[in-house]
Amino acid sequence: MDLAHPLDGLDASPWASSSHAYGSAEDVPDLLRALTGTDADAADEALSELYGNVLHQGTVYAASVEAAPFLAGIAAAGHHTADVLALLGSMAESEDECGVAPGAVRAAVARQLPLLLPLLTDAEPDVRRTAAWTVSHTRAAEAALPALRARWAEETDPAVRAEVLSGIARLDPRHAATEAAAAMDPSQPAEVRLAAVFAHLDAGAPWTGAAHTAMLSLLPADSVRSGFDTDRGEPLASVVEILLGRDHEPEREAAFALVDAALGDDRAEVRAEGRWAADRACALSRSAPRRLVRSLRAAAVDEASVVGTASLLARLGGVAEPAADVLVPLAGRNPDRADDHADRALEALVLVAPAQAAPLLAAGLARRPRALGATTGLLDPRHHAFPCDSGLLDAVRARLARPAELSGNEPWRLTNLLAGWGAEAAAALPELCAALPRFPHQASRALAAVAAGGDPADRATVVAALRAATEKGSLSAAEALYDLTDDPAPLLRCLVRELGRDGGDLREAARLAASLGTRGATLAPLLRGALGDPANSTTPALDTDIALAEALWRVAGDPDPVVAVLESVFARAERNQWSRWSVARAARATALLGPAGRPLAARLRAALDDPAQAPAAVLALVAVADPAALDRTALAEAALTSAEQDADPAGACDALEALGATALPDDHLRRLAALADGDARVVRSGLEHRIIAQDESFRNRARALLTAYENPTTPAP
Repeated sequence: MDLAHPLDGLDASPWASSSHAYGSAEDVPDLLRALTGTDADAADEALSELYGNVLHQGTVYAASVEAAPFLAGIAAAGHHTADVLALLGSMAESEDECGVAPGAVRAAVARQLPLLLPLLTDAEPDVRRTAAWTVSHTRAAEAALPALRARWAEETDPAVRAEVLSGIARLDPRHAATEAAAAMDPSQPAEVRLAAVFAHLDAGAPWTGAAHTAMLSLLPADSVRSGFDTDRGEPLASVVEILLGRDHEPEREAAFALVDAALGDDRAEVRAEGRWAADRACALSRSAPRRLVRSLRAAAVDEASVVGTASLLARLGGVAEPAADVLVPLAGRNPDRADDHADRALEALVLVAPAQAAPLLAAGLARRPRALGATTGLLDPRHHAFPCDSGLLDAVRARLARPAELSGNEPWRLTNLLAGWGAEAAAALPELCAALPRFPHQASRALAAVAAGGDPADRATVVAALRAATEKGSLSAAEALYDLTDDPAPLLRCLVRELGRDGGDLREAARLAASLGTRGATLAPLLRGALGDPANSTTPALDTDIALAEALWRVAGDPDPVVAVLESVFARAERNQWSRWSVARAARATALLGPAGRPLAARLRAALDDPAQAPAAVLALVAVADPAALDRTALAEAALTSAEQDADPAGACDALEALGATALPDDHLRRLAALADGDARVVRSGLEHRIIAQDESFRNRARALLTAYENPTTPAP
């Protein structure tokens, strides 16, 4: 390519027939032209648009292949070279490919190495640095490695040397490890030493005292990390993650030793990086919380560090009780006014040491929304029933007595707290009844939970209040009334109204209809009428039809229309790339049908290939398929794989329980034991504040299953 004319042949490319994130790529030529123009603002906008269409949120397309040679020519000709190189490198790095053969985009960038490799010797350090990153992501080691090694021998700029070493490590880990051993020397610049630490780890080399010393010498390391390495945005935490990922006791201890050292440092910024690393360790390792909690406590030396540690302590729950004393002073501060730091500390104390938190929450109840939310399972489902405390009960009653002052989520949180206390909160029934007209959804559930099994006179008062709210159209009050009286008539009337109106909450109505069972048989025509457009494949439409199908089955018991609805859901889900969880929900609904759901068996078997859908499909197949036709060991394999990949660990436990011990040969039992007793957490994704709690719940279930299966006389959980 003539560097003076990098866009030669641009109009000859088939842009209109190529596609990117937003359809036809016919807009790409003008964007490429803008990059070579004199209007800096237009060039910046063009670059931004290219990131949005040929590299949309990290996904590459056919148009990315077409654009690669022109982008390389633009960079080589000196037009926004570093920025365009970064775009090319990101395209080459991507493995999220849409409408293009696997590896095609990376190969397209690799074909431009004759233009890109000379940029390793550019006069501008930023260009050299970006070029090193980009060419290494082509994975074309034969062409790129010699150039990178030559650059390593000559380069003097620390940031560029670091990127060159990282590039060599990407293409030739073993060679890079040799270079890294010398590059970790204290005489080397910090950027190079950090790159050397990662090169050492990426090569799989054993962690050494020299590597430990080098890593600690870099702290705080955030300022010397590579801006390209977004996956390692917190260097110490990333090193800890790599070491823990090896799942080997000596290197696990090495990771904890790094965290201990950082948490014990005199510098606040180093302790902060230690907290980030401790957070990562606790999310990945089951032994980390007990191992690190005392170091976390010792690092909480001032208000900022207590606040910085509080969210992690909250996620650790009772394991963090040895650190409760550092939370108490801040948690109890300024109970008479809003204080976000005090609220965060009290939120953690609620989950770490509830008995110590209760009087502090009572004193500042109206001004501690985070802490109040924590009492009701908002952060940790293990704490859905905060221990009843008389002082806190009085404070809740006082708040409910002033309903005009309540707003936002406070009514939900107050009533959920009372619902969790059940009959112990009977003293609050007058306030709940008074709040019912203003907050019918929130108060109804609490009234039913508190009045159930309580004093008959109190129960009668609550029933009367709920009847009045039901007459005014409150579906929640009707549900609570049904729970207390077992009289379906008021709930039926509300559901007829809800199912017959436009804009109703169909999924909630379906759930309540299902709860009536055959008592709700008269609702069947309305449920059928509420089914969605068969052409609508959006996730909300699919999930609503699943809920309606389940309700139809429970109220009418006729499998044919239910099978038809679920078949439609499975078929429509094929047109929706975001429907994997809807398929899992449809599979669970199918399981309710028992053998009547057998016509859907082929759909269920197809779902076994997706680890997120497999556990629900296994449950359904066990329920609907001919037992003689089931390969139970293969189904157990699918469930175990789902758990091992953190796709649906809880569902995997359900599936394994349904399959029974005979489905698990010795190899499967060993895998279940590794899930139950290994140090690495199985649940690693989801809502951050629930990952640890969900993993502990999974571990307990997996252990119970393992015990039952290894001791067949023990009843299955």
